Amino acid sequence: MRLDHIAYRVKDRAAAVAFFQNFFGYTIDEDLPEGFDIQFEDGTKARCYALTPPEHSENRVAHGHWSQEWHAPPEIFVSEGTNNSIVRDWVEKNGSGIHHLAYEVDSVEKTMKMWKERGIEFTTDKPLSCPDLIQAFTKPHPVTGLIYEIIERGRFGFCKDNVKDLMNSTKDIENG
Repeated sequence: MRLDHIAYRVKDRAAAVAFFQNFFGYTIDEDLPEGFDIQFEDGTKARCYALTPPEHSENRVAHGHWSQEWHAPPEIFVSEGTNNSIVRDWVEKNGSGIHHLAYEVDSVEKTMKMWKERGIEFTTDKPLSCPDLIQAFTKPHPVTGLIYEIIERGRFGFCKDNVKDLMNSTKDIENG
C-alpha cells in the first residue's frame, strides 16, 4: 500500500496551485491545463486541478498518465467549490486543508471488507468504479479525524464520474 494522492478542499484553488508549484515544484497535469469542473445536480460546481510531482517528468505512459512502477511522491488534487456547493460548504465548516489521503491497494473490495470488519465506516456501501479505476472513501476516522480513500488503479489517473460520486458521498459528513 502506498500513498497515491492528497486531496485538498480550499477557498482559492489558484492560490493553492501556485503554492504547490512555487514551493514544491508540482505542475498542472498537461492533459488538463485549465483544470476541470464537476457539475452537481443542484447547479453548483467543484473546480478542480490535478497536480503532478516534479519527479514524474520522465515517466509518462499512454494517455498522459503516470507509471506507478516505482515509489514516487503523491499527486495532489485541489478543489474549490462555488457558493452552496459540497466543496464550499465543507471548507466553511472545516476550513481549507486536507480533505483526504488516498492509498493505492491491490483490491478495493477486499480492503473495504477487511476494514469494515475492523470497525471502519465508509461513505458508500460498495466501491465506486469507472474503467480501470475503483475507489471508496471512509468516514472520518475516530482517531485521526481524516477521511481515507482506497484506490485501485489500472492505467488511468482519475474519472470525473467517480470524483463527483465521491464528493457527493461526503456531503453530510463532517471532518473529525
